[in-house]
Amino acid sequence: MLATKRIPVTEAVWIELSELKSAGQTYSQLLEEMIEDRKKARLFRDMEKIEKEGEFVELPW
Repeated sequence: MLATKRIPVTEAVWIELSELKSAGQTYSQLLEEMIEDRKKARLFRDMEKIEKEGEFVELPW
């Protein structure tokens, strides 16, 4: 489902986004890619935090 929404950004942000966008790529596709990258980074950051701070118990097999 395609919904047209406006997201106000500064001129500087618009220029940065334009430079990140590949030829033929839509801004929607670029934002989807950026969201996915951010989610992955958050997951890895959370996993590292759990590994450092978490308490683990060995499970019997």
